[in-house]
Amino acid sequence: MKIDVLTLFPKMFEGPLTESILGKAQDKNLLDINVVNFRDFSTNKHQQVDDYPYGGGAGMLLKVQPIADALTSIEEKHPTTKKRVVLLDPAGKPFNQKLAEEFSEEEHLIFICGHYEGYDERIRSLVTDEVSLGDYVLTGGELGAMVMIDATVRLLPEVLGNDESAKTDSHSTGLLEHPQYTRPADYNGLTVPEVLTNGNHKLIEQWRLKESLRRTYLRRPDLLETLTFTSEMEKMLDEVKKEENKMKD
Repeated sequence: MKIDVLTLFPKMFEGPLTESILGKAQDKNLLDINVVNFRDFSTNKHQQVDDYPYGGGAGMLLKVQPIADALTSIEEKHPTTKKRVVLLDPAGKPFNQKLAEEFSEEEHLIFICGHYEGYDERIRSLVTDEVSLGDYVLTGGELGAMVMIDATVRLLPEVLGNDESAKTDSHSTGLLEHPQYTRPADYNGLTVPEVLTNGNHKLIEQWRLKESLRRTYLRRPDLLETLTFTSEMEKMLDEVKKEENKMKD
């Protein structure tokens, strides 16, 4: 996968994009990340990339020309790749695991990090997606881009040590991930559930599914509203509700 990031603050990416999983993915040539300072494409002698909004108002807007020329430069370097251009914007659709999975199927992603008061509206005509990290406003799109890149890249084949790891992550299945344990089996009286130590893989899988349902029911019940239930899952959820209600009583 190729990823280009258009930003006014390229140094912000030096640590996050070169360490841990992202760094290893690049070392293994599974990922090619290029950070572009779109100030370099300004035609102003002072490299100005923003200006006052027409009609007045607070703040400064990013100009369309530097970003458009930066995108053209990327296109000229990689004319054969199919590109998905993502504008980081608080008014965009919320980023989630499903969108990360979509992005992970792409050949070439381009993230545009905003700053100042906002964008010249014509910039939106240059992109395929407008995406928000959440319902809050950051000083720029850089942190949001880092999060989206990390969530996307870890889904690429061979990036994680075990490709099955991502398939059972919270939100990948529609449920929150079940509790997990490692050695020792008893730590100061806190013990690992016996079912996980008996070697019966069928019972372990049933326990994990039920505990995923329990955790989702207790912490994120809204996720259950869009979940497709099997008869086994419906039975388990009923058991969970009865058990939790009994504990309250």
